[in-house]
Amino acid sequence: MLKPYRLSKEEKIDLGHFDPNDTGEIKSKDEIREEFEQLEHRLRELQDKLFAAKSHGVLILFQGMDCSGKDGVIKKVLSNLNPQGFRAESFKKPTADEATHDFLWRTHKVVPGKGFITAFNRSYYEEVLITRVHGMIKDDEAKSRLHHIRHFEQMLADSGVVVIKIFLHISPDFQLEKIRERLENPEKHWKFDLSDLEERQYWDQYQAAYEDVFRYTATKQAPWYIVPANERWFRDYLVLRIVLRAMEKLELSYPQPKIEVQALLEKLREEPQATEPPQDN
Repeated sequence: MLKPYRLSKEEKIDLGHFDPNDTGEIKSKDEIREEFEQLEHRLRELQDKLFAAKSHGVLILFQGMDCSGKDGVIKKVLSNLNPQGFRAESFKKPTADEATHDFLWRTHKVVPGKGFITAFNRSYYEEVLITRVHGMIKDDEAKSRLHHIRHFEQMLADSGVVVIKIFLHISPDFQLEKIRERLENPEKHWKFDLSDLEERQYWDQYQAAYEDVFRYTATKQAPWYIVPANERWFRDYLVLRIVLRAMEKLELSYPQPKIEVQALLEKLREEPQATEPPQDN
């Protein structure tokens, strides 16, 4: 099921060939309701083994245009994980201190350690997207950064960190509808940012920048997934399947105890059982 959405090698990508309304062969949310709950349960089981084994870290990276649902998918798909082993990181404009370091510095320091899962709401890819679209860096610098990113992700893979990269693909009409909803509903006013409207005029430039990102950084170790996101229920279902598939490939298991369990149990059985003191009449 995941193959049509997976990019794992260098090739020219045209986002126009991916339908943001796609739901595969599934017609409605009701068809996958029970399966979704089972998959959630399976994800919690795998997280428990990941936390216990401390053999790998899992980085789930979300990119997408404004209103593509990065916050929503993290809340829907990952909020049921054990918070002891999961955190979400969001990246805005670099602070003055962050801007004095290399462009990977602020994200590298929050990459998950072994046993942990981290979700990035936006990421270091913004340093070759918004910077390029708005002319902060030239094309040569963008390609240099993509080269560094590719090697950075290979280093993470070599260090035991699984990198799952997900692009939430929406249409411009869908984005406009979501912006209107935010303006019409007082409870969603807090979500509205004037920059959302301003950035819409750069839609085509962003699509081209993303296509270059996919072309130069999709690898076997760190593939990209183009997830249709106009239908929120399918977005959530597909993301859950993607994360599960990546974790299942790790063949996680609980670590073996460093003690002789059977001998310890026998010793405990040999200990005299405590008796209750006589009751006063």
